[in-house]
Amino acid sequence: MNQLQSEIIKLKKDKDAIILAHNYQRKEIQEIADFSGDSLELCIEASKIHKPIVVFCGVDFMAETANILNPDKKVLIPDREAECPMAHMLSLKKLKKAKKEHPDAAVVLYINTLAEAKAEADILCTSANAVEVTESLKEDKILFGPDKNLAWYVSQRTDKEIIPVPEDGHCYVHKMFTAEQVRKLKKEYPNAEVLIHPECDPEVQELADMILSTGGMLRRVGESSNRDFIIGTEVDMTTRIKMEFPNKNPIPLSREAICDPMKLHTLPRVKNSLLKEKHVVKVPDEIAKKAKRAVERMLEVSA
Repeated sequence: MNQLQSEIIKLKKDKDAIILAHNYQRKEIQEIADFSGDSLELCIEASKIHKPIVVFCGVDFMAETANILNPDKKVLIPDREAECPMAHMLSLKKLKKAKKEHPDAAVVLYINTLAEAKAEADILCTSANAVEVTESLKEDKILFGPDKNLAWYVSQRTDKEIIPVPEDGHCYVHKMFTAEQVRKLKKEYPNAEVLIHPECDPEVQELADMILSTGGMLRRVGESSNRDFIIGTEVDMTTRIKMEFPNKNPIPLSREAICDPMKLHTLPRVKNSLLKEKHVVKVPDEIAKKAKRAVERMLEVSA
């Protein structure tokens, strides 16, 4: 642990704060986090917080969700520019239009949405529980957004009609992966398990041994007797796996698969945010109240 990391840990203790980090964070950020995980795991962890200050090393919608679940806590994000492009693809206007066009549909939104959209959802989901959440609803028609590939993944595992909103919502990182990359690495590592994230295109998903959230990937690596794993998600997921399982060999499907907004959080920015209690994330009360119902409904299904 370096000097700056030691200073942040001391500061965290002095401020009685907690640091949450997504699995896509840099190694040095994951090393100072009290908890690292995928979106569902972070959401569950955020629902149990007792500290007065939360430093969220993730993107905007994650920090918003932490605030929705902890309105009395101070939620900080080290860099305000850490915005998820996919979350911004589903505007409130687009969602309301879709609801008007399909009044008989339930609305399932991926947690990767902004708070104002969450407030219009019946329930939220993550890549870990999307099918389970969809199946928990009585409606046969589902408006599902904003990721069309996750919508496709769900549609293959349910008899319900899945309508993607918007039609082309996507994660630019997971769109980088190709079926050819999977085939090439399988030739190089014939015994490797192929673990693919459901935000990937269908033709990539179809070549997977298992389609999993990042938390699911971590668990699978731990359970499997295999040494080699081809990891089809953001490149720093391999960092997380190596930290947990140093004897395993996670192979990134592409070393170019970098989520730039996630990488905006650096040690100096974490320290500055914590020291000055800067970049507070606060969702307006009315929006937060509505969005909280959708978040809590998801947590009930996942309990």
